Amino acid sequence: MTARANHNDTNVSSLASKTVGKRGTRLSELDIALTGNIPSIEEQWRKLESREWNSLNQGLDWCRAWTSAHRSELLAITGSAGSRILFLLPLEIVNDRFGRVARLPGGRFNNLNTGLLDGDLAAPDATELHAFKDKLAQCLRGVADLLVIDEVPLAWKGMAHPLSGMASIENQNHSFQLPLLDTMAATLAQVNAKTRRKKYRVQVRRLEAIGGFDHVVADTRQEQHALLDRFFAQKGERLKTSGLPDVFASTPTRDFLHRLLDAPQRDLDKPLCMHAIRLKGDHDGHIAAVTGLSRKGGHVLCQFGSIDDSIGADASPGELLFWLAIERSIAEGATLFDFGIGDQPYKRSWCSQETVQHDMLVPIGVKGSALAGLHLAETGIKTAIKRNHRLYAMVQRWRSRHDGQD
Repeated sequence: MTARANHNDTNVSSLASKTVGKRGTRLSELDIALTGNIPSIEEQWRKLESREWNSLNQGLDWCRAWTSAHRSELLAITGSAGSRILFLLPLEIVNDRFGRVARLPGGRFNNLNTGLLDGDLAAPDATELHAFKDKLAQCLRGVADLLVIDEVPLAWKGMAHPLSGMASIENQNHSFQLPLLDTMAATLAQVNAKTRRKKYRVQVRRLEAIGGFDHVVADTRQEQHALLDRFFAQKGERLKTSGLPDVFASTPTRDFLHRLLDAPQRDLDKPLCMHAIRLKGDHDGHIAAVTGLSRKGGHVLCQFGSIDDSIGADASPGELLFWLAIERSIAEGATLFDFGIGDQPYKRSWCSQETVQHDMLVPIGVKGSALAGLHLAETGIKTAIKRNHRLYAMVQRWRSRHDGQD
């Protein structure tokens, strides 16, 4: 990779003047409450989720799809000034081996979490943050033993997160993004433009030689669900061949993603949309590559991808599909293409921006403190393993043999 990665959280202090809600209502002025009556706050939830800075993973449709698929209750902690909600944290309660954990709906399928914050919320000082954590714990007393807000960027889109002072530990996963400029040429100039263009020409030429291809953007319900099922089959087979666990194998996970496809589209915003490369000619109808993209405002997020290399493998159809999806995103006015969490060579080859994320832990009582200690230790071990590629491969193979799940 020719461009140097930009670690988004390395200069949080220098972003103090660009913190979300630099002025306005203070955390100490908010009334903090826990509610399961989601319809009563839906209008304000929708208003908060529409704010460009807030993560799509805390959108109401995303959270409802997850909790419905997993048959869990959707809860929310709200911070209100009068009748106006300025802070909203979606939650589900999960029974851990050692206690009850309140966490963001979506689990491992969330790529970036911000919570939902109003722009009028002021940046807090250390005393306010401490008091705020106490209020969060009080809300969840008797409901959960530990609150985990994971995969939070301390800085995002040029602004410091107002709760960055609550960070407990760096998450073992980073995420990778490519800013989208006015044209494909300008966008590629941020990375390895010459190599990318050469690869693209070779990929197109090789697929044209075997009959050509179409870039499919599914626009019917039937086609969306068919491509998602094709992804499950492709990914499952590839992971099995590699001796790796299939994290998409469980029924609730598949149900969740199917539900996202059925969630309403709002303008260009989509909880999930399926793209594919479909071959023509003698191989007419063969799906060579599939990816699922989400969009909120200018942010396009790649949720997953798979390939079938039984035909046209030398054309690298997965790489070609990313080119086409990025090109289309630029044409539709998007400003950021996000490859999500997980450090992979192909992500580094596409991206000029690397975002470091952190976990925030709020223990509730003695049991919660013990659970927090276990979480910190587990995250530290995962980080060490993932930084040792050989050890990580061994662990993945062991997991695949023993349970096939994360």
